[in-house]
Amino acid sequence: MLRSCCVSLTSLCLLLPANTLRAEDWRYVLRAGVATASRYSGSTERAVVPLVGGEIVSPYGVFLDTEKGLGWAFDEDDFGLSVYVGASDVRKDRKTGFKGSDELNGMGSIKPRPVLGLDGTYQMGPIILGASLQHAMEKDNDDHDTGLSWNRLKLSISTPFYEGRYGTVTGSLNSQFGDRNYMRTWYGVSDAQASRSQFRAYDAHGGLVSRGAELTWAVPINARWSVSTVMAVQYLGKEAADSPIVDRRLQGSLAGEVVYSF
Repeated sequence: MLRSCCVSLTSLCLLLPANTLRAEDWRYVLRAGVATASRYSGSTERAVVPLVGGEIVSPYGVFLDTEKGLGWAFDEDDFGLSVYVGASDVRKDRKTGFKGSDELNGMGSIKPRPVLGLDGTYQMGPIILGASLQHAMEKDNDDHDTGLSWNRLKLSISTPFYEGRYGTVTGSLNSQFGDRNYMRTWYGVSDAQASRSQFRAYDAHGGLVSRGAELTWAVPINARWSVSTVMAVQYLGKEAADSPIVDRRLQGSLAGEVVYSF
């Protein structure tokens, strides 16, 4: 859930540089802020975590982003496409700093592994349709319950509600889907995990992960500085919500960030 906040802010930045990718100069972005979100998807525990990151975009569309990874973006007229290689989300079964929860003791930590991503956008007037597909590779020599390869698809629709002297307010709706391995990794409880933890065994099947909404307020201060705030909610689908690790079906997050571009 914490990473979802970061990804939301990063996605906002990637939607903006349509003209940047055609520019003759390199573009650099530094971001700093703070977010509050659930410690893991379905948790009632919350954490406040600092957000620090950056992005480099070359004149040829190649970018390096601390959240997404290394990739290439193409944007022309109403169509945008980006591909990238990065690292997957993580989940710890111990409360460690800003991450993890002791409630997951015995479940095993979900460790990062390489992720291949493909994002696309299509604009129809004021409406932007988006699709994001991620494939996480299997982690070798890892626990079979937490190191499986998985696929996740996110579909979204967004539109600006306000554009004026106080910045831009954009609203969006989204649905997320995961295959069986994704659901087993993040919401399933195997017999081995059940024997080590407080949870009963649960065999999760692929399908709808969640439906959600986001509201983003971006305020430019000058040509280089801007401030953005993202409020997001996710309502877990039945297959995820029935998991014994899920205590709350409705998940919310709030993030604020200062952005410096040069």
